[in-house]
Amino acid sequence: MKDNLEGQSALKRGQTQVAATGFLSLFSLIGIMFYGLTFFYDFWVQEFGWTRATVTSGNAFAKILVGLFGFVVGYLIDRFGPRKMMLAGILMAGCGVIGLGLMTSLWQFYVFYIFSALGYMCGGPLPNQVLTSRWFDKARGKAMGFAYLGIGIGGMLAPQIAKALNVEFGFRHALVILGITMIVLSFPMAWFVKDNPPVTGDAAVSDIPEEPKREIKDILKTRAFYLLLIGSMCSIGAVSATSQNLKLFFSLDLKYSQTQAANVLSLILAASIFGRLFMGWLADKIEKKYVMLLIYCLVASAIPLLYFATTPGVIYVFAIVFGIGLGGDYMIIPLMAAELFGVKVMGRVMGIVLTGDGLAEAIMPWMVGWIRDISGSYANGFSALIVLAVIGIITVIFTPKRMPVS
Repeated sequence: MKDNLEGQSALKRGQTQVAATGFLSLFSLIGIMFYGLTFFYDFWVQEFGWTRATVTSGNAFAKILVGLFGFVVGYLIDRFGPRKMMLAGILMAGCGVIGLGLMTSLWQFYVFYIFSALGYMCGGPLPNQVLTSRWFDKARGKAMGFAYLGIGIGGMLAPQIAKALNVEFGFRHALVILGITMIVLSFPMAWFVKDNPPVTGDAAVSDIPEEPKREIKDILKTRAFYLLLIGSMCSIGAVSATSQNLKLFFSLDLKYSQTQAANVLSLILAASIFGRLFMGWLADKIEKKYVMLLIYCLVASAIPLLYFATTPGVIYVFAIVFGIGLGGDYMIIPLMAAELFGVKVMGRVMGIVLTGDGLAEAIMPWMVGWIRDISGSYANGFSALIVLAVIGIITVIFTPKRMPVS
């Protein structure tokens, strides 16, 4: 009895630490790095004379190159645990952002973007999804929502912090400071986190019931896996391409001031905080498939509002609707994967899914930027993203709620 109480107490402490670790690492590697870097796109255009396609191609090139190793990272996480990968990823991501503040040429731009992409793959969503799924079951949605809250808060603060640092130190020193901040915030907590729940006697103390063993080769033969993969690629592609081009759209097309652009970007990420908390809570209450469908519908309905961005008030409606969808989008994918395939092979499953998502996240922002460069307008690019988001909705409709137990 005493051992069991001590084990339960250790479990609660460990779960709190896991949630905090996820929050801080995602705050840094996505909130600051992914959303913070977009704030500097127009500075690179103006300083180096690069096109929109060029400044968005760093993310594309790096994500495509690094994404090819997503399954390998997933295997290493399943084999050795997520902690070591997270530590390496945090260091690489921080150094990548620091390097982008120091770079002076295009080849350096690509090299440091590769570092940031490696950091994202090794220390970002993938190990955090596995870590959270190992430690939580009944409250998995809320736990994942809290961890992903770091993205929303980090992304909301990043434009404001970047704007202030740029005014005070210039954009180069601003990037260096942001990179150092990422490491300082996230590395210590990841150092002390445990890969698995505590073990008392012969059994692990956990709220996760025993699940049937599924082999990755069998999962890859199912229709559900490919529906999840295609659906997530479409929605992530639409979300990332929209968010990666917003600063360029606001600053260079709509002629917003740096303050106006930063405020709208912060509003989007503020709305994403509500989206993460609400969708995480909802995913614990109803079928995760329906939560995913709601999220994808929000994304698809928000993008058309950008055609009316010059109408007073519309851009704020877009920011709220898109932000809520953005908040739930990345979070719902691992929850759905765990529901369909279980947590024992989740590293490998999500390694493949995130490889596909990474490709979409890389190619679509560049493609939309390229379309803008050759056409002089974002209209056609936004149309392509609407179609992509609708395809995502259709795939979710045909995805099963869960896999049958064999």
